[in-house]
Amino acid sequence: MNAVAHIKPSGAMVTADQADAIRTALKTSLYPGASDGSVDMVLAYCQAAGLDPMQKPVHIVPMWDGKARQTRDVVMPGIGLYRTNAARTGEFAGMSEPEFGPMITEVIGSREVTYPEWCKVTVYRQLRSGHVAEFTAVEYWIENYAIKGGKEQDQSPNAMWSKRVRGQLAKCAQAQALRMAFPEAVGAAPTAEEMEGKEIIEGEATHVQRARVEPAELPDYPEADFATNLPKWWDFIASGKKTADEVIATVQTKGRLTAEQIKEIRNPPKDEAEESEEQA
Repeated sequence: MNAVAHIKPSGAMVTADQADAIRTALKTSLYPGASDGSVDMVLAYCQAAGLDPMQKPVHIVPMWDGKARQTRDVVMPGIGLYRTNAARTGEFAGMSEPEFGPMITEVIGSREVTYPEWCKVTVYRQLRSGHVAEFTAVEYWIENYAIKGGKEQDQSPNAMWSKRVRGQLAKCAQAQALRMAFPEAVGAAPTAEEMEGKEIIEGEATHVQRARVEPAELPDYPEADFATNLPKWWDFIASGKKTADEVIATVQTKGRLTAEQIKEIRNPPKDEAEESEEQA
């Protein structure tokens, strides 16, 4: 190792002993279990961007590389770095409390999940003219959640997205709104919270849920599960939370539906009031 190393955000030199101490602190406290190579990527990222690695401005995100057919670590900014960079412009005028859409319950992967349909956040930027501009972002849970994955390629949400169904989605909405309001300060790189559970394909990241499994390769949707979930799907359609086509599209990410099953979803039973009106 060189006698000195550039790893302070200010560009100052530190000794080799100090560099080792920083690496040890990162591995044991901020990034427990991370490999030496991944920690070095964090240090390189922070040095290039002039960031203090001890503030944990970036995260190490394991992502599936579809081309290499293996998981590899990728360093990505966290939502905290977005907020910090926005504040440093001197024009950040705060953001709204997250507003959530209706709660939805459905079977995803191997378990039943209840989650908010969407989250809306508005970021305020005070322009030099004195005008306060508003930038609003709406993000949907189903489009952002991180899958559990594993050998079984389980499509249900991972532990964090299961425990914090609102908190994780709020971070994604905040990130999108901050990108809209402060493009020159936060850049275009997505945050770690947004990219967790996604797959890298030829340099681009997409949902593993959509990239790994094509509908034609799925097995038939289990008849027992269909009978159990059908009343819930009818409730979604009746309440206006989802259309029949949206329900069918979601279900067919888990298994193929027969023409008869699709017909059943599209034709929920009529209640007594509706029947009486038709007879009248």
